[in-house]
Amino acid sequence: MKFVEALRIAKDQPADAIPFRVALACGFTPLHLQTFLAAHAQRRLPDRKVEVATGLFGGLPEAVESWAESPADAAAIALEWADLDPRLQYRQLGGWSPADLSDIVKVLESQTRRLAGAIRNLPTALRLVLSLPTLPLPPAFFTPGWQASEAELSLRQAVMELGRAAASRANVAVVSMQHLDRVSPPGARFDLRGELLTGLPYTLEHADALGAALAELLLPPPPKKGLITDLDDTLWNGIIGDAGADGVSWDLANHSQIHGLYQQTLRALAAQGALVAVASKNDLAMVRQAFARPDMLLREENVFPLEVHWNAKSGSVGRILKTWNIAADSVVYVDDSPMELAEVEQAHPGIHCIRFPKDDYSNAEAFLRELRNLFGKTRVTEEDALRLNSIRQSEALQQIAESGGSAPEEFLAQMRARVTVDFERAANDPRVLELVNKTNQFNLNGVRFTEADWRKQLSRPGAFAASIAYEDKFGPLGKIAVTMGTREGDVVRLNAWVMSCRAFSRRIEHQCLRILFDRFAAESIEFDFAATPKNGPLQDFFAWLLEKREGNAAVSRQAFDEKCPVLSHTVTDAASPKPEPATIVSAE
Repeated sequence: MKFVEALRIAKDQPADAIPFRVALACGFTPLHLQTFLAAHAQRRLPDRKVEVATGLFGGLPEAVESWAESPADAAAIALEWADLDPRLQYRQLGGWSPADLSDIVKVLESQTRRLAGAIRNLPTALRLVLSLPTLPLPPAFFTPGWQASEAELSLRQAVMELGRAAASRANVAVVSMQHLDRVSPPGARFDLRGELLTGLPYTLEHADALGAALAELLLPPPPKKGLITDLDDTLWNGIIGDAGADGVSWDLANHSQIHGLYQQTLRALAAQGALVAVASKNDLAMVRQAFARPDMLLREENVFPLEVHWNAKSGSVGRILKTWNIAADSVVYVDDSPMELAEVEQAHPGIHCIRFPKDDYSNAEAFLRELRNLFGKTRVTEEDALRLNSIRQSEALQQIAESGGSAPEEFLAQMRARVTVDFERAANDPRVLELVNKTNQFNLNGVRFTEADWRKQLSRPGAFAASIAYEDKFGPLGKIAVTMGTREGDVVRLNAWVMSCRAFSRRIEHQCLRILFDRFAAESIEFDFAATPKNGPLQDFFAWLLEKREGNAAVSRQAFDEKCPVLSHTVTDAASPKPEPATIVSAE
């Protein structure tokens, strides 16, 4: 981003929008870094007014300690060596003799411990991002520049320990130095003239790169949910119809290691909860033989569904999206054929298409990094590990239900379903906010929340949040629904209500409302409902439940009781080890 563009973005902020306040701590004059950080954050929050405020320069640990009472929505620390000891800079003189080095190490170690303590004492509601020193150390060491001294390594060790301690905190994210090295070459970061004349040690290019990295961590993009891959000359090298299952390869000996690395990446993505499917024009029996090979890194059990036939890839992709029940803009499609990529992209707008870099070693590493970035997440949860099995279970459930072997009530009663509700820990559970922000189809209004917004909602009088976990005889689905709102007297008002598409067709949405009616002895539930282009399933549910959806959408206990079908779940409160009896409610 050019500096002029960053200024324009700052000038064009929506004047009447809700502010998003970012506290920035750095020991130097922020100038361009402050502008670039605000501009990149504004791009990610176009409906908010981003404001970046700085504290007193030169007192970074004190500034961080003051954030314990800060009204900011998020915070960023741009740490440099001079913040940890003023002798490691150019604006002050004195302190580069060999006799000073041991004291510099002691001071820096003390300051990093103090900073780590300040970060540890910050409220968990405050989202914090940290960049470790990005500039080169000054020539303060007696060794030649190409030799690392013991003192230099001690300084770097102390800083790395600070970063490790910070990264262990759930509300803290640390800028990857490896990423920053790629986008901002270390030799082009330091501006001595700017350091001496204005107090800003960064070149414009580095200020932009660091501002972008901080903004991306403050407001991370939602990870993609699924990847659909081609097979021939993509997952493996060769055409299986010509070479046979034993003739395709993905190893060094056959000069096809890129395909093996791709398999390895897909296996890792599947382990972190990404869905992986196949869309291939091929013979299914031969494909299964290849997946059965003992040297195959991506196993067939990691892939669902397999769309293997001779029909158009766009149709295969459409059926996979329907099976997964997720939108195209949450999915990546990989193929070695530009024609197939173009066909899929045209049929499914929003899908992220990537050409597989067969024999293109110069782009292969960038391809693997791009996949990691598209699916990257802060943490891997238990629910992530359950995702693929739950999709398989939903498909099997749908097939059984469509077979017409029994009435819906009888079939659901045989599933031995258990719903676990948690009102105690939901407010501080990262999975809860993640589910709210990534769910589209069964979503009350499509509103997304920053961590600060979420905390503010839950600090209101009478506010509550609840998570719903589900399991049945087919296995656990994990946490699949969230409700958030307020209770005032005998009225509950829902500001957010989401349910994962993996939980459809189990009447969990009905049970969510039943739980709220019973928990709060409510006589009515009001909904902050808004129709969105993607929340069709919730609109369908409300069309059945509510007589009026616009304005004050609400349902009374009496109306709900009259309409509610049989609910056969056993309901358990997570705060109580003893499950409640199965809730059986039938409509009159």
